[in-house]
Amino acid sequence: MSIKVTRLFDFAHYQLETYNLSNQFNSKVNGKWVATSAKEYVEKANAVSRGLLKLGVKPGDKIAVASTTNRTEWNILDIGILQIGAIGVPIYPTITKDDFEYIFNHAEVSLCFISDADLYKKVSKVKKKVPTLQEIYCFEQVDKCKNWEEIIELGKDESTQPEVQKIMDSVKPEDLATIIYTSGTTGTPKGVMLSHNNIVSNALDCQKVLPMERGNFKTLSFLPVCHIFERMLLYYYQYAGGQIYFAEAIDKIGDNLKEIKPNFMTVVPRLLEKVYDGIINKGSELKGIKKALFFWAVDLGLKWEPYEKNGWWYHQKLKIADKLIFSKWREALGGNLRDMVSGSAALQPRLAKVFSAAGMIIIEGYGLTETSPVIAVNMYKNKMMKVGSVGKVIDNVEVKIAEDGEILAKGPNVMMGYYKDPERTASVMTGDYFHTGDKGELDENGFLTITGRKKEIFKTSGGKYIVPVLLENSMKESRFIEQATVIGEGQKLPAAIIQPAFDFLREWARIHHEPIPGNNQDLIENPHIIARIEKEIKKANKGFGKWEKIKKFELTPEVWGIENGLLTPTMKPKRDEIIKKYQYLYNKIYEIEA
Repeated sequence: MSIKVTRLFDFAHYQLETYNLSNQFNSKVNGKWVATSAKEYVEKANAVSRGLLKLGVKPGDKIAVASTTNRTEWNILDIGILQIGAIGVPIYPTITKDDFEYIFNHAEVSLCFISDADLYKKVSKVKKKVPTLQEIYCFEQVDKCKNWEEIIELGKDESTQPEVQKIMDSVKPEDLATIIYTSGTTGTPKGVMLSHNNIVSNALDCQKVLPMERGNFKTLSFLPVCHIFERMLLYYYQYAGGQIYFAEAIDKIGDNLKEIKPNFMTVVPRLLEKVYDGIINKGSELKGIKKALFFWAVDLGLKWEPYEKNGWWYHQKLKIADKLIFSKWREALGGNLRDMVSGSAALQPRLAKVFSAAGMIIIEGYGLTETSPVIAVNMYKNKMMKVGSVGKVIDNVEVKIAEDGEILAKGPNVMMGYYKDPERTASVMTGDYFHTGDKGELDENGFLTITGRKKEIFKTSGGKYIVPVLLENSMKESRFIEQATVIGEGQKLPAAIIQPAFDFLREWARIHHEPIPGNNQDLIENPHIIARIEKEIKKANKGFGKWEKIKKFELTPEVWGIENGLLTPTMKPKRDEIIKKYQYLYNKIYEIEA
């Protein structure tokens, strides 16, 4: 009898019954890929469930999980927690000690599982400040910390499996499955409550739009599994019978791609920008005819349109470009990568065009943690792709545009609410419709385009509206600019605080015989570098109205990162934090005395 997937743990049992893969999950251990079969996955998850019950874990108890990298253990533990009606609380490993303490106390976490020694060092410091936290377990061997294998050992006795099964049978699709804490780019962490059905419905409703061949694909997972985007897709991969490989680390993705040769992966725009910049930098080092051919191919790629809209002659040239140039791009990314889905932030159309021209279709989607997450997504087949849009709304989800332009979404994927915060929940709901906080437009063909973040759109003192994300994305097309935040609410004109691409700046300085100081401060004070970045900003301003153009800018010496609190875990700039940290630059731009 075929298993019907209605609860999250059903995915594990469905894939065992349907595909029974020998290498369902694959993690790198001591330099070698170690496979976990579908059978071992379910058996270990059952052992975790039995072990947790022996520890006294009850349905409704909250169990936190934080891992520096995605790994097989995370998925086994996840199913083990859910099968006994407990609530998983995934946590970003990069958050501060204070945020760990806040989330642990707010969620009343009883157990915590972490991946490594560094996380244990951070988490153990707050244990005494969390009355409900009984114990910390680690996936790796760490001194003074219990190991998660103790739970599996505790659950080796299969005689209590009927008790696990009884609880599984009692779990309803509408029951709370997970609380995901998200602060976005502003505000204190919110505990988004998602039911089994919220996430299951989203995974199943994405079937039509995801391009994988069921039972026959490999995927590389590296986006944080604590984020609902990657987590939902991990469930879907199981449903679709894919082999899942976990990247070792962000700096090992290139090596892992070549080893694994995946067919599909999820990406965020920042990763694509870095890959693209790396390719362009290598092309710039070529000489003569090779360099000319390289940039001819790139220019051709930047003109790409789906469904051969550019005509026969364009595609004849594209075939030549593919043979000479783009085939090498694909080889560098494993050779078999044909599709990537991009989410979490706006994707620059040039990236969608050039990678798609190179035979690696990038499909951009849109959603939020509160919508489990997908609301809309592009799909290449059936002419359901429009570059610059986030695609069409998926099955069983409804979208309408409010009078002020805000996107409202309704469907089985919309969250249960914010944990312990009914007022905040009420503030984002109108009936069954969730207020996304994003502004957008639906065209006559049903394609959704995001036009800005409602809270981030501002007026200058002259009453003109500014949409920061559009300007920021335009500036980030420059290889000189890593990150940018547009400012100027209530001021005469918009301006920008910019984090330069320091590695590229140093390479540019070397080529142009400029001094290359060891520290970033001296680098950004070089007048020739300032003038060169000003040239890039003038280029980025093209196409914008006179009132929108960036007239002034300042450069920051620090790299904006997750660790220093300037980027979210999905690599989006935290606008309020950046303005707060660089208030002195803000004051300098607008000539405000401190």
